[in-house]
Amino acid sequence: MSTPTAPTGAVDPGNAIPNLGRRRILLIIGALMLGMLLAALDQTIVSTALPTIVGDLQGGSHIAWVVTSYLLATTVSTPLWGKLGDQYGRKGLFQAAIVIFLGGSALCGLSRNMTELIVFRALQGLGGGGLIVLAQAIVGDVVPPRERGRYQGAFGAVFGV
Repeated sequence: MSTPTAPTGAVDPGNAIPNLGRRRILLIIGALMLGMLLAALDQTIVSTALPTIVGDLQGGSHIAWVVTSYLLATTVSTPLWGKLGDQYGRKGLFQAAIVIFLGGSALCGLSRNMTELIVFRALQGLGGGGLIVLAQAIVGDVVPPRERGRYQGAFGAVFGV
């Protein structure tokens, strides 16, 4: 006699993890990794283009703030995103973080001077902080504890790429 199985998407009350199929979990993990790749890539990619950017915007004295504003905003916003994710749900906030990040990216591209670029990089960092912390938290929501290490290792590899 077999025990009935919960339908896909149902929550097992023992560990409060949805019983998702492997294919769906891989799709979710892939999307989360792409979001983290955006944030991780943006932490370093500006360094490559910085000499050209500074030359175009004539802001050599503020060059350090272009990178620092992003990293500072990411660091400050990370715990806030985590707390909000616990209170209001992670999926909607992850989507909001993507929108904030991409809006900041577009505004960075439209910057006419270094001050605008620094402010828009900070806005981008606010979204980046959400991308990083919420992606990690969502993995905890959809992957059973026994398998989390494997997926977290893949997330670590994103930063290496």
